[in-house]
Amino acid sequence: MEDLSRETDPTYRLAALDQDFILGDSMRGARFMMEYAKAEEILRRERIRSTIVVFGSARVREDGSAWQLKTYEAARAFGRLASERGGALNGQSGWRDNVIATGGGPGTMEAANRGAREAGAVTIGFNISLPHEQYPNRYISPGLCFQFHYFAMRKMHLAMRANALMIFPGGFGTMDELFETLTLCQTGKMSPIPIILYDKAFWNEAVNFNAFVERGTIDPTDLALFDIVDDPEEAWERMLERGLAV
Repeated sequence: MEDLSRETDPTYRLAALDQDFILGDSMRGARFMMEYAKAEEILRRERIRSTIVVFGSARVREDGSAWQLKTYEAARAFGRLASERGGALNGQSGWRDNVIATGGGPGTMEAANRGAREAGAVTIGFNISLPHEQYPNRYISPGLCFQFHYFAMRKMHLAMRANALMIFPGGFGTMDELFETLTLCQTGKMSPIPIILYDKAFWNEAVNFNAFVERGTIDPTDLALFDIVDDPEEAWERMLERGLAV
């Protein structure tokens, strides 16, 4: 005799509770929208109006080489001073501005989040699900540790509130974020913001920016989109000179 019960059929599940359906190909657009909406709702609730985004290598370690330690401590110092001076401590307006936001992982990201927490400020981690290297560091503020599946949506949240960008030495991911932001500013898709690169020796060796100009692939004025510095204090001063609102 045919079983007339259909309550266990996948088709009977409420769509909102059906993971097989939600994680299927046809719902990719909806998942993309949810990744936007979840972070947006929480950041608004926490009164976070703007950020300073810090990028850099996940492989830099406090207990690594002398160069790695110097880079780690510079990111930590910058996270602390930017949080103390930039409005992340939630002033009279009730809104938090220039909150340190990172990719949420270890290394340079951990250092910047750590410095912000040491200043007594909230700090954000925008994590991405990856097979290795990516795990949320312990200095991200509770309730502000996000995880994304889509790189594009993660990048959007990193960029849409950014008042400034601080770039420490890093690998492909750091380069990707740097050049994407430069492109957005160059093309007018994003209002110009202070973009500061830390460690002149690294950047002068890693990227020959003048070669782009010499071969005519960018305009000489495009080099004015960023500064390269060797000190966290200098980075902060350059941000202020470039119009960072505090």
